[in-house]
Amino acid sequence: MKVILLEDVKGSGKKGAVVNVSDGYAANFLFPKKLAKPADAGALGELKNKEASRLHKIAEERAAAEALAGRIGGATVKVVCRAGADGKLFGAVTSKSIADALEASAGVAVDKKKIQLADAIKAFGSYTVPVKLYQGVETSVNVIVTDQ
Repeated sequence: MKVILLEDVKGSGKKGAVVNVSDGYAANFLFPKKLAKPADAGALGELKNKEASRLHKIAEERAAAEALAGRIGGATVKVVCRAGADGKLFGAVTSKSIADALEASAGVAVDKKKIQLADAIKAFGSYTVPVKLYQGVETSVNVIVTDQ
């Protein structure tokens, strides 16, 4: 009997998969526990529509990420920090401060988690920071750390 799994079932498959199981297993275990439903024409059409919707959503998110990458790719962001007499920073420049500066200068909101800063910047200078916007969509931002 062909069924569509509504939840992950160990030994049978993942959620949304169409699997072939024995009639007794489906009738006595999967259906009563609401883990699966029969794979009739209506259910298969609904599954196909859900998959098409999911793929469309992924394509839209990727297109939005690519457009954002085009807007901020190679942008230069100036971060002003206070420093002591010896030129050492008070604190550090983090991905949050870079995201805030990017929003202030370019008007683009980027989540701080998408800024791939290995370690906090603790010295003045110019840095190239990678930004991973989506799977396979990456760009970089130039960060200049100054005291004024």
